[in-house]
Amino acid sequence: MGAGREVQSSLDGLRDKNVMQLKKLNTALFPVRYNDKYYADALASGDFTKLAYFSDICVGAIACRLEKKENGAVRVYIMTLGVLAPYRGLGIGKQLLNHSLDLCAKQNISEIYLHVQTNNEDAINFYKKFGFEITETIQNYYTNITPPDCYVLTKYITQTKK
Repeated sequence: MGAGREVQSSLDGLRDKNVMQLKKLNTALFPVRYNDKYYADALASGDFTKLAYFSDICVGAIACRLEKKENGAVRVYIMTLGVLAPYRGLGIGKQLLNHSLDLCAKQNISEIYLHVQTNNEDAINFYKKFGFEITETIQNYYTNITPPDCYVLTKYITQTKK
C-alpha cells in the first residue's frame, strides 16, 4: 500500500460485542498485556474509543480513558493508539487521533495526554505533528520493556467560543 496515501476507513465504537477485536489488535501491536481495567475504561469512555476498519477488517484503534482532575475538569488519557503495520501511512492513525481531538473540542475538554516510550521516535514525531509537546519524563515507567522510561506528551486544546 502506498505510503502517505490516505484511504477511506470507517470508525466504529467499542462495545461488549466487539471488545475482543481490540484485545486481538493490542496483542499484535503492543509489547505489553492490558488488564480488565484497561478494557473497562475503554468501554466507559464512550465515543473516545474507536476501532478503525479498512475493507471490513479491524486494522487500528484508539483507546482512551476519561479522568477527572482535582478542579472537576475532565481530561482525556490516550491509553493506546495503534494501526497494524501493513496499513500504516494511509491516514488511519491520523483519522483516529483527529476524531478524539475533535471530540475534546466539542465537549470543552482542554487537555489530552499520553505516555510514549522514550525511544519511540515515530510515535513522538506523529503526536508532535498534532501539537502535542513533551511535558514530562518518567524514569522506569515500564517494567518489562527496554528502555523503561517514557515521555508524557500533552496537548492543551483551546476552546472556541460560539
